[in-house]
Amino acid sequence: MPRIANLAVIFGTARILQCHIVAYTWRARNQVSHYTKIKTSISDAAFLVKALNDLGFAHVDRHETAQNLYGYQNDRRTQTAEVIIRKQYVGAASNDIGFSREADGSLSAIISEFDQLKYGAAWLNQVTQRYAYHAVINKLAEQGFSIESEHAEKGQIKISLSRMS
Repeated sequence: MPRIANLAVIFGTARILQCHIVAYTWRARNQVSHYTKIKTSISDAAFLVKALNDLGFAHVDRHETAQNLYGYQNDRRTQTAEVIIRKQYVGAASNDIGFSREADGSLSAIISEFDQLKYGAAWLNQVTQRYAYHAVINKLAEQGFSIESEHAEKGQIKISLSRMS
């Protein structure tokens, strides 16, 4: 209590200061992470799920209709998504990460401010690279190509293909 009394000299009565401190502490404890929607060039949910699997997310939910995301305190959020990595698979004290369908058919990433520390722009670039890989491999398979070999080198994936005539 002496600390509050010392601060009261600068800010007014101890009672008012104590109320401000209690209110600030309450907000800090009950604060929720802010979600940010990030536009991507991703449009195919199946290839997105494969890309997320490649990056270590074995459990990815895929829904026809958008489902609510949940925060780290298991609070239901207003944000919804069709592709969701549930918080228990993202990390300790994390929120769900989602990808929601936009009017133009693309999927936007929905990532909390907290989770962007680990799953920010660099991570989204990895997701996009793995997504592109699966989209290209699928398109080539449709055209009759098969993979002879592949290897990663300096952030690039090199693929040798063959085609039966």
